[in-house]
Amino acid sequence: MNIIIKHIELIERIDRLIRMQATGNPVDLASRLGISRAQTYRVIDIMKDLNAPIEYDLTVQSFVYAEHVDFRFGFYIKDLETNELKSVNGGNPYQSLSNSIRLLRI
Repeated sequence: MNIIIKHIELIERIDRLIRMQATGNPVDLASRLGISRAQTYRVIDIMKDLNAPIEYDLTVQSFVYAEHVDFRFGFYIKDLETNELKSVNGGNPYQSLSNSIRLLRI
């Protein structure tokens, strides 16, 4: 597997653990991820470079986000706005819905 994809998957895994406030201390997190403590700190630093507001919370013994953020990497289907639907469907934003209903009746 491509090294970049492995790094992204590692960031996604850390992100999930942070959201659950279940990273544990840095040594536990490194062990859970199967990487060294130094590598763990490097990945956390990369996430911070990408503007992730990561802090370590002593009370819950976990890395946490200081504010609400989302992390997504990849390509996603974009929802079209009403004006974009009009241009695609020739002026009727509900054209695709009525076509779908018509197909269900057949």
